Amino acid sequence: MIGMLNPFRRTRQPADDTSIVMDSARKSTGGRTRNRVVMTMAVFFGIYAIIGGRLVYLGFQDPMPSGAPASRVTAARPDIVDRNGEVLATDIKTSSLFAEPRHIVDADEAIEKLSTVLPEIDYEQTYNKLKSGAGFVWLQRQLTPRQQSEIMQLGIPGVGFRTETRRFYPAGPTTAYIVGLTNIDNQGISGLEKYIDGQGLADLQQSGLALPKDLAPVRLSIDLRVQHIVHDEITAAMDRYKAIAAGAVVLNAKTGEVVAMASVPDFDPNNPIHAQDKDRLNRMSAGLYEMGSTVKSFTTAMALDSGKATLNSTFDATRPITIGRQTIRDFHGKGRVLTLPEVFIYSSNIGSAREADIVGIEGHREFLHRLGILERMQTELPEVARPVEPKVWKKVHSITASFGHGFTTTPLQTAVGAAALMNGGYLMNPTFLMRSAEEAMANAKRVINEKTSADMRYLYRLNAEKGSGKRAEVPGYRVGGKTGTAEKVVNGRYVSGKRFNAFLAAFPMDDPQYIVLSVIDEPQSEKPGMGATAGLNAAPIVANIIRRSAAMLGVEPDFGHENTATLASY
Repeated sequence: MIGMLNPFRRTRQPADDTSIVMDSARKSTGGRTRNRVVMTMAVFFGIYAIIGGRLVYLGFQDPMPSGAPASRVTAARPDIVDRNGEVLATDIKTSSLFAEPRHIVDADEAIEKLSTVLPEIDYEQTYNKLKSGAGFVWLQRQLTPRQQSEIMQLGIPGVGFRTETRRFYPAGPTTAYIVGLTNIDNQGISGLEKYIDGQGLADLQQSGLALPKDLAPVRLSIDLRVQHIVHDEITAAMDRYKAIAAGAVVLNAKTGEVVAMASVPDFDPNNPIHAQDKDRLNRMSAGLYEMGSTVKSFTTAMALDSGKATLNSTFDATRPITIGRQTIRDFHGKGRVLTLPEVFIYSSNIGSAREADIVGIEGHREFLHRLGILERMQTELPEVARPVEPKVWKKVHSITASFGHGFTTTPLQTAVGAAALMNGGYLMNPTFLMRSAEEAMANAKRVINEKTSADMRYLYRLNAEKGSGKRAEVPGYRVGGKTGTAEKVVNGRYVSGKRFNAFLAAFPMDDPQYIVLSVIDEPQSEKPGMGATAGLNAAPIVANIIRRSAAMLGVEPDFGHENTATLASY
């Protein structure tokens, strides 16, 4: 029995080879699957870690500006301020309307809706833009906040707004011809705005480096308070004398700084729809005129500076001078021999011609060039005209030029030349930027001697006391000056009924600090029976400007000072 098998006993059987292989394969496949899962999870964890890290990094950065990217063509410009820091021009943000034609569903409907807010919109032009299929087109630049709000409420698909920069001029027309103007892309096109672009701002804008925080204000020599006075006075004078234009300038005789300058008619740079009108011209620097008897200041100074005449010299004015077809007469002739001071205060054309004759033709022409009267003026303002003179000077040209006829120049450079007569004999290029007396003298050029300057100060004061400049008197400020009443040339001929009047003044005459020049174009008589000469209209403009602005300019009145012009005073 021992040898018999027990039916209930388990015995071990040898392992099957196939089972072993399948078991091994299952184990291997399971391992590879786990590896793939791990690798996939690692990749995803890595991607999320990078995204998370980037988000953390961005969280610590300055936020990017919202909206469309900044436009180079409307890049920032520096503020322009007056000598006291008052803002004359600054950037403001504005919205402009654009469209994406590819997203416009109905062009006609879009234009119809827009015209309810923008009635001036050009239907045909806008329709062509919206049907162009372009990705981006401008519809209207520089909207008002109200226009933007109303257009948004229209809910037109495919249109949007872009924030841009535009220029704002707080003083409006008052400083229009000096500060100038920018175009729709905020680029300077006239005045000091254009000058600033020419000094490198345009290059900064093109390179994207014109950032507001990096642009220091440009400080001008203009005093806005005095500028308001000048603008107010010439505007009132133009209306009072029914003139077609008027202008004035206040110039620092010691530095050449233009403290105020205005011309009317003018325009509003914030809405320059009249800027291109034919009568909108900065007559002070871009207008060319025969300056009439104000030029006798230079003729007399020339005679004195040549050494061929003194204050005691006399000139025969008993009869007119005839040269060729021209006869030179005096407006109010004395019919006698005149002393040099009498030639000046009586504004004798004959006497002035005699003064020019002793210097000679070439000497006369050279002197006017020396004082810059016949040179193109060098200054920051782009709108500067080039004087016109005869190509070849003959005796007749010298004679007529002696009393301000036969050549044209600008009022501003007439004032600049007068400053040299008053400040001791130094010619300084005018500037619209701040400049100290030391800086001015470093580049100044002596054009007459000190004695000539002292004599001219005496003559200016004498003319205000006893001559044609009486209406320019301002008590306490010792004003001196010279009138100029010039007949205008129309179609090549002088017309007696049309005048260009001027008054060239300085104050205070014991040590002139400022030159004031006023001009008025084709003035009429203020009252029936009154004349319309410079002494009756241009001189009062100067008096009013000095009376209102002298204290602001730091010139204190001196009512105890002897006003009478004597040689000993100078």
